[in-house]
Amino acid sequence: MTPEEIKPQKGSDPTKKMNSKPFSFWIYLVILLGIFAIYMIPGKSSGAKETTWQQVNNEMLQNHDIEKVTIVNKERVEIYIKEESLKNEKYKTVAKNMMGGINRGPHYSFPIGSIDVFERHLEEAQAKFPEQEKITIQYINEEKSWVQSILGWIIPLALVAFFWFFILNRIASAPGGMGRSIFDFGKSSPEIYEKGKNSLITFKDVAGYEEAKMEVMEIVEFLKQPENFTRLGAKIPKGILLVGAPGTGKTLMAKAVAGEAGVPFFSLSGSEFIEMFVGVGASRVRDLFNKAKEKAPSIIFIDEIDTIGRVRGKVLSIQANDERESTLNQLLAEMDGFDPNTGIIVLAATNRADILDPALLRPGRFDRHIHLDLPNKQERLAIFKVHLNPLVLDKSVDTDYLASQTPGFSGADIANVCNEAALIAARKKKKAIETQDFFDAIDRIVSGIEKKSKIISPAEKNIIAYHEAGHAVISWMLKNVDPLQKVTIIPRGKSLGGSWYLPEERQIITRSQFYDRLCAALGGRTAEEIVFKEISSGALDDLEKATKQAYMMVSQLGLSEKIGNISFYDSTGMYENSFQKPYSEATAKLIDEEVRKLIDQAHESVKVILESNRDKLDALAKLLLQKEVIYKNDIENILGKRIVKEEPVLA
Repeated sequence: MTPEEIKPQKGSDPTKKMNSKPFSFWIYLVILLGIFAIYMIPGKSSGAKETTWQQVNNEMLQNHDIEKVTIVNKERVEIYIKEESLKNEKYKTVAKNMMGGINRGPHYSFPIGSIDVFERHLEEAQAKFPEQEKITIQYINEEKSWVQSILGWIIPLALVAFFWFFILNRIASAPGGMGRSIFDFGKSSPEIYEKGKNSLITFKDVAGYEEAKMEVMEIVEFLKQPENFTRLGAKIPKGILLVGAPGTGKTLMAKAVAGEAGVPFFSLSGSEFIEMFVGVGASRVRDLFNKAKEKAPSIIFIDEIDTIGRVRGKVLSIQANDERESTLNQLLAEMDGFDPNTGIIVLAATNRADILDPALLRPGRFDRHIHLDLPNKQERLAIFKVHLNPLVLDKSVDTDYLASQTPGFSGADIANVCNEAALIAARKKKKAIETQDFFDAIDRIVSGIEKKSKIISPAEKNIIAYHEAGHAVISWMLKNVDPLQKVTIIPRGKSLGGSWYLPEERQIITRSQFYDRLCAALGGRTAEEIVFKEISSGALDDLEKATKQAYMMVSQLGLSEKIGNISFYDSTGMYENSFQKPYSEATAKLIDEEVRKLIDQAHESVKVILESNRDKLDALAKLLLQKEVIYKNDIENILGKRIVKEEPVLA
């Protein structure tokens, strides 16, 4: 099948939406402005200039410039200036009307609070005027037009409605918005890959994970040729849950299913079900399954399902979210409720399967759980080949060697290594990417960028050198520690130095291996104590790792003699946010004592090793101060051949 590139469809045609929205927006705006213009039609007194009684008395009344005074609706005074007085320079702003002719008035106006007070003030101001020059007041009652009366309460409502519709439409049209219109609160908007129009990603692009691909491909084969399975009475699983650490390729696997399935594929994230409006999540779940039913057989993919599938229970009641729980309840009912959904397969992905609700994980909902662990060497080799294919490589680059040097790396980490190596080579103006560029990329990803500008005093540099030399000596002397590859005192990221190990790929770890790792973590702090008779803050990360490992050994793995074969590990995540511990205060005290005893024993063991190899410690520290970076061969020249541990042989 040749894949064709398509764009995900989200509801209605986006072109229509883009063309119709500006047109309707301008119609609404013109209507609103028209209503506002009618409401603001100038009245009789709207052309009068605003003034005050003091100005009227001092500049107009005393100069006998006023022709008449009217009081409109017992609340406003209008002043009319004599025609011959309008020729005066001080009245030039009110002498002409809008058309350029003589302004007949009113020319000035101001509000009053009481007619009696105004009449008294006017009478007092004209007390010395001759009787024939005194101005009398005329009273006028003006009624508002019926248009203004109606629009007086319609305009505020229209403004509120307009801005409400405008804001909701903007939210709806934004990326990740509520839907295609303001009424689409309860409708889902998944990315839809239609039948016969596939994504560019297929199973060929998913390197490694052959077992996982076989399980997922079985679903694809059932959708393409269901008769091969149904003739024997087999039923296709209703749900498949992809579980794995971040970067292991869960979403990539789902994209490959979309490219291979040949049936409608609905894809969306778990967070898209939850909104600030109550009931939206459950409504969107119903709408999603209704859309899938219409195009059955089909596949629904929910990424990060732990957003809505978190376990329900009293322990997490403090963080209770009724909207999330109602969404989960609706999802449970849709997947295996009273009304069966035939022809719909739900594919979901999460990296936190331990916190998912048990009702979601039972057979009949998610029948299959596919675990995507960190890739082993052979899988890393396949992943490297995929990501190295478009790169320009030097002939010296050994893909198998790169795979062996990146244990514990996920598929996303390997993709990042390849990209960083290409960037480093381009920055150095190289014609091809060399092996050293990949090593620099690994260093940058693991420890951060090299801090060449960080100022370190000679005394601090000496402490760092002995600290890293202490780690190197202990790691080299103890046979259960991972092989040491490189030691540096060049600052990277937050660290001032570091030791690079090549972790071995093992599934179980013995107590002696744990203990040796604990000793290796304390090697730097103990070296400072022996050489300088004083300790520093440089071992913070080492102490954190040692403490966490010791507590895990005692409280979870049953590797303590006093605690015995008891584990307080919680695989369900129920006690993650609980105030109550799964053990008593006496047991907690005993755990603390055992952890302290374990770390003290490791510290004494490290101290004995370093004191008996003080000359090698000094030589290694001096070499670090000289070269700043030393490799396995340099360490071997000083410390000798490393003891190779013998694996236990089963009887």
